[in-house]
Amino acid sequence: MSCSQKLCGESLIFTTPPSTTQSRMAFKIYTKTGDDGTTGTFGGERRRKHDPRIEAYGTVDELNAVLGQIRDATDDATTRAFLLEIQSELFTIGSYLATPGGKADHLPPLPVGLSADMERHIDRMEAELPPLKNFILPGGHPTVSLIHVGRTVARRAERRVTELNELESVQPEILRVFNRLSDYLFVLARWVGKELGIEEIAWRPRA
Repeated sequence: MSCSQKLCGESLIFTTPPSTTQSRMAFKIYTKTGDDGTTGTFGGERRRKHDPRIEAYGTVDELNAVLGQIRDATDDATTRAFLLEIQSELFTIGSYLATPGGKADHLPPLPVGLSADMERHIDRMEAELPPLKNFILPGGHPTVSLIHVGRTVARRAERRVTELNELESVQPEILRVFNRLSDYLFVLARWVGKELGIEEIAWRPRA
């Protein structure tokens, strides 16, 4: 079984959307090939599981799971639909990060408009929010807190991707997506809090 058809580096990633035939196939979850602490990338390379490339797309996989939690905890239809879009695009991004050497001809196209879409959602939500005059502390409602968890995981994913970019080239649009995603989640946390009638918790440093 190739890496494109299984858990690639501990993250379930497909190079192309599963076909009807693929969806009916039962993929074996355990292969035992990683028992020596290595994993496969697209292209067949074996790397240590703590390799920067594996760390990068593994953290993206973790981020995707947290976004699923946020989507499940959110009632707003527009937000749920956009989070689902982001999750789908993170799957595509994970496929690129799992492919060393820029050999991406077999992959779906990168989401070149996603960062601009996030900016539009940020602008829409900020138009309904009071100006930010203080640092705010995460909390006030479980959903707000969960969105802040997602924001911090997005920042960690960005750090892993920028670290990888110093060693092996990463597509510029991928870097933009992660920089914008944490901003989107910060504003989303504020907007959801407003919709829930939750007062923001300002950071009050000791004098």
